[in-house]
Parts: sequence; structure tokens; C-alpha cells
Amino acid sequence: MFLGYNTNGFAHHRLDDAIDILADLGYQGVALTPDVHHLDPASVSSQEIDAFGRRLTELGLRCVIETGARFVLDPRRKHQPTLLSAEDSGRRLEFLTWCVDLAQKLGADCVSFWSGTASDDAPRDALMGRLVDGCRRLADAAVAKNVRLAFEPEPGMFIETMDQFAELHDRVNHPSFGLTVDVGHLVCNGELPVSRHLERWSRLLWNIHIEDMRRGIHDHVLFGDGEVDFADVFAGLAAARYKGGVYVELSRHSHDAVNTARKAKLFLDRYVAGRA
Repeated sequence: MFLGYNTNGFAHHRLDDAIDILADLGYQGVALTPDVHHLDPASVSSQEIDAFGRRLTELGLRCVIETGARFVLDPRRKHQPTLLSAEDSGRRLEFLTWCVDLAQKLGADCVSFWSGTASDDAPRDALMGRLVDGCRRLADAAVAKNVRLAFEPEPGMFIETMDQFAELHDRVNHPSFGLTVDVGHLVCNGELPVSRHLERWSRLLWNIHIEDMRRGIHDHVLFGDGEVDFADVFAGLAAARYKGGVYVELSRHSHDAVNTARKAKLFLDRYVAGRA
């Protein structure tokens, strides 16, 4: 396994500057969140994407594509529309399909995405039906591009627990449909120990997010300020024989991005050393 960092934690940096800094700090991967200021899906050119891909190669950085930009589709509503939306879910599917194309161009390890929340009061079965349909359609597009999808359960969203993911995974039933585990989310939900879930889902474990977090509070906090048992997390990753990236996600610390990334690397190195 190797350490990486999500570009949403460098919201005030130019993208090229951010990845240069991360490489200098010793990170080996970048979780790219396309956003209004980082390869804006509404305006980025193929030449800019190609140049970014070349820079990743020059720096020796692996990457995954993250799709959690807050206002990239709607400037007034955070994380909307979603695959659950009754009328405009197509916009989310179009964006996610664009991310699949981007992943193919960059040679990314996977595309990570979540369910989001419902914008109407449809019953659960109807919402699940919309989500399953959207995931299947996206998975068909992904397998055609030889790209893997890694679905992330997230507190407060329609799919927020590992049991709910299990139901969704059974219904989607597609070879390109795997899992992103955010270890802090498991702690927030009280789904402990984290290692149990990492080992259970090892076959589909394609992406890891990491930060500290407290039980019952969905707030990504600095390492050492929460309740995550990192020894347990990395023991679980080792038992799962996980070979991919472990990506720091601290989007609310962009105001101090360089120092935060440096401190995170120093903290996590003690657990990764000898397991890489």
C-alpha cells in the first residue's frame, strides 16, 4: 500500500502546484477531485488533461478520481443533483461518466462516488431503484473503458453503512462495482472494529480514505484529534492484502494545506513503514 492525498485538501492551490508539493512531501498518489478550480468539468480541455497526466507520470504519482466536489453541478445546492434525483439524475450520471472517461485517460486506479441524499420524499424502494439503475448504467460505461468503480458509504447519505452497501452491491451485481472505505465513516457510524470490514470486503476493496474522526460526529479532523484506532486500521489493511492507495481526506484544512499534508504524512508513516 502507499499514501496519497485528496486534492480537495488543496482548494486554494493551483492543481500543478498541489501535486508538486505532495510529491515533494513523499506522497505516492493523488486522489483527484475535479472541481471548479481543478480540471473544471465544464471547461477543461483535452490538452489540459493530457498535460496533467504527463505531470503525474513525471512525478511518479498514482491516482484515483474522486467525485465529491460540493458545487460542481449546482452552485446553490451542495452535492446535488444525485443518482437519487427524480428529474435531473441524468446530470449526475453524465458527470460520473465523464469522470470514468477521465480515469481512462489518466490511467486511474478507480472512480470513487457515493449515493448522495434524496431531494424528494419518494419511498425507500423507489430511491433504491433509482440508485441501482444509475449504478448499473455507470458500471456498464466503466467496464467498457476498463475502469473500476469504488462506491463509498457516507454518514448522512442514502447509503451510509456497510450493511446498506451490501444490499446495494447485491442488487447492482456488476464486476466493475467495488468499494471505497472511509475509515473515519466507520468510526462515526460505530461500525467497529474497522479491520473487520476491511477483511470482509478485501476482494472489492479498491480505494481507502483516511483521516481522524469521532463516533457520532461526521467531521474529518486532524490525526490524533479523533477516536480512530489506526493500528487496527493498518492491521486490517495488511490482513486484506490491500495494495492500493490510502488517501488522506481533509478538505476543510485547505487553509493550511501544506502543513496539514506534512503532518499527516509524518503521522501515517509510522503505520505504513514496513507494510508498503
